[in-house]
Amino acid sequence: MPEIKNYTLNFGPQHPAAHGVLRLVLEMDGEVIERADPHIGLLHRGTEKLAETKPYNQTIGYMDRLDYVSMMCNEHGYVMAIEKMLDLEIPERAQYIRVMFDEITRILNHLMWIGTHALDVGAMTVFLYAFREREDLMDMYEAVSGARMHATYYRPGGVARDLPDAMPQYLESRWRSKKEADRLNQNRQGSLLDFIEDFCRRFPRYVDEYETLLTDNRIWKQRTVGIGVVSEDRAYQLGFTGPMLRGSGVEWDLRKKQPYEVYDKVDFDIPVGTNGDCYDRYLVRVEEMRQSNRIITQCIDWLRVNPGLSMTENHKVAAPRREAIKADMEGLIHHFKLFTEGYTLPPGEVYASVEHPKGEFGIYLISDGANKPYRVKIRAPGFAHLSSMNEMAQGHMLADVVAIIGTQDIVFGEIDR
Repeated sequence: MPEIKNYTLNFGPQHPAAHGVLRLVLEMDGEVIERADPHIGLLHRGTEKLAETKPYNQTIGYMDRLDYVSMMCNEHGYVMAIEKMLDLEIPERAQYIRVMFDEITRILNHLMWIGTHALDVGAMTVFLYAFREREDLMDMYEAVSGARMHATYYRPGGVARDLPDAMPQYLESRWRSKKEADRLNQNRQGSLLDFIEDFCRRFPRYVDEYETLLTDNRIWKQRTVGIGVVSEDRAYQLGFTGPMLRGSGVEWDLRKKQPYEVYDKVDFDIPVGTNGDCYDRYLVRVEEMRQSNRIITQCIDWLRVNPGLSMTENHKVAAPRREAIKADMEGLIHHFKLFTEGYTLPPGEVYASVEHPKGEFGIYLISDGANKPYRVKIRAPGFAHLSSMNEMAQGHMLADVVAIIGTQDIVFGEIDR
């Protein structure tokens, strides 16, 4: 019999969100992986250093571009760090809007994950289904911020603007008949809240469709059950957070254990796995989509009956309204000072973290009293997960690496900042 040869193989890029920047060096014994060495450093944009050269507000837009599938959750961590330093009071309505959009972002993230993970493993249809729903969620982003992805919607003191009373409409064109435009506009006749509520009514049925395609699918289970197993103790030691930790059976979620904004006022459950394999992490994320839907529905009910401010009235950190700028000298001065100099934070340090769709996303910020941070350090959940690649892949076959990269839900913007 011929001897099995040992290979050193350059693997990747395999995942759509690791677009040419994850180089995985695999040492193989035939088809079996003996060592997996992730090489990062091919995307580095120096986000933390850039943040140290700009006034605080100008860095919010950079946060969107870290994990570019979970835009508003990144903003949330950064904005919370500034608010913590300033001891800033946030209007309750703004807190509910933030929680609602955090959960919209969580669904956005998990839809991208389920579509691309299934596609990597060889299932085509789920990807097309998931992107159909992402279209509606992107429209919600666009309605509040004007951008479909990089929203820069959260600001220290609240959100950039209140929820709009009308949704943009599709128009008849040479590519779209009147009948088709009317069909697309059916759920766009009311406010943004009406549009989101309509989506929440439909969404559980869509999740059922994904589960019909995958959960009991023989091939899907063969590719994910027992693959990339991480025990509860080892998940702690490796610094796992989010669905990667919960898939190993640890009931840890910052929204419950260290509530921020109004998470202590909404009702939801924390899904937890038992085996710590790719299949359990899949089930956890699918259930998280259902729980996010529950939270969004509760936020809609509260926002309907509680009008109010969506931004603090402290004009040292928040721009005054347009009318105030035009009618009041003080307003004009505040506006000018805010957009030329920004504001200063008291000297000190702060750490703020949010339950990002991928895990704990934290911002450690040091201020020396200037109008820009002295140091910014981002705690990205994906970095800890990727560093476990060697341990998760050892002893598995080459094809299983694809499933393991998929289950880690990697986006390189936050890993190689």
